[in-house]
Amino acid sequence: MTVSSTDAAGEAGTDWPLAVYRALREAGVTQASYVPDAGHARLIRALHDDAQVRTTVLTTEEEGIALAAGAWLGGARAVLLMQSSGVGNCINMLSLPATCRFPLLTLVTMRGEWAEFNPWQIPMGRGTPAALETMGVTLLRLERPEEAAEVVTAAANLAFDGDQQVAVLIAQRMLGRKKWVEGQ
Repeated sequence: MTVSSTDAAGEAGTDWPLAVYRALREAGVTQASYVPDAGHARLIRALHDDAQVRTTVLTTEEEGIALAAGAWLGGARAVLLMQSSGVGNCINMLSLPATCRFPLLTLVTMRGEWAEFNPWQIPMGRGTPAALETMGVTLLRLERPEEAAEVVTAAANLAFDGDQQVAVLIAQRMLGRKKWVEGQ
């Protein structure tokens, strides 16, 4: 069985994953890392299709924090894409950007919220904001497709211009309802 997501991108007339992609590119992001996630699928495809962006598939989310550090030290800008369940994997590693004072931009698709079908996702979904805030990460929340570019641009500016650690929490409602798909 696999998890699929109904497409919420066109519901409000805004192709928000492409708006996020454009905002990242306008902010100078040239590296992206991720653990595969249905919520980020369209954004990941757009990043893969851009020959100017280096993409890295991770085995665990905290590797993306180290990659973002290396990108910054090498003069590049990176984004880490993950699901809220992956935030728990990153708690200790979040001390790296805070202590070393380098920017971190992460886009987090939320689970355990609106229309969640999987009870295992609910605890970390609830705990994600507090966990990130405890580690000193500034949170911005994306809840409406038409605000995608504005929110991601603000997050990128805060991260890269202010040397801050910033997470954009993408509301589960933005992703559409996830469900189990039998036989896949």
